[in-house]
Amino acid sequence: MVICAYNENVKLASTLARFPARADRDYDVLVVDDGSTDGSIEQIDPANFLVHRLGACIGVGAAIRKAIELARSWGYEIIMFMAGNDKDRPDEIPRILDPVRHHGLILVQGSRYLPGGSYGNMPVYRRMTTQFVHPLLFSLSARKRLTDTTNGFRAIHLGVFDDPAIDIQQSWLDQYEMEVYIRFKVIRLGYKHGEVACTKIYPARALGITKMKPITGWWSILRPIFLLGLGLRK
Repeated sequence: MVICAYNENVKLASTLARFPARADRDYDVLVVDDGSTDGSIEQIDPANFLVHRLGACIGVGAAIRKAIELARSWGYEIIMFMAGNDKDRPDEIPRILDPVRHHGLILVQGSRYLPGGSYGNMPVYRRMTTQFVHPLLFSLSARKRLTDTTNGFRAIHLGVFDDPAIDIQQSWLDQYEMEVYIRFKVIRLGYKHGEVACTKIYPARALGITKMKPITGWWSILRPIFLLGLGLRK
């Protein structure tokens, strides 16, 4: 399980506090720090969690790329991702992990909008864009109906990155594009994939809703749909 974090402070501490002790889980947890300066990384218990520091604020896509590289070099078969700001629930990990580990799926992504899923404390504009706008555009471009296309809670079989058609080394994927890119490529290349119901509860507004900037951040998760769908990027 990988948590990409940048200055999440108490939200990261709350996220990690939800995990069982290392001896009581059958997966490891790696925090990839994208240049945090708030002291949150220094508070992580090294007995329970692995930490890798990028050394500068590069972007979540770069953090995901590094996590994939590390996981493959360490001999893992499956990589998982979840938010570092206490939106996701570690007790739901088996929902996304088991279909990849036991049933041959290559990618499984959580969906707050499937029956059995739930969400809370979302600003109205975030619900509109994550439930309707982005899923509609993504589904049309990927030619597959999906319900939640911006949810970072997912599991991926690392073998898929042996496919030369999936090139995560491209510099334009350093930001939010990476998450959209990987799922889009998995679907369009015909790999077995799925969605499972999950919980997504946003933290209290006083702690900060998101670090995504209103215009550039949303363009970052929208543009892969157009660039890939139109064949302008590989």
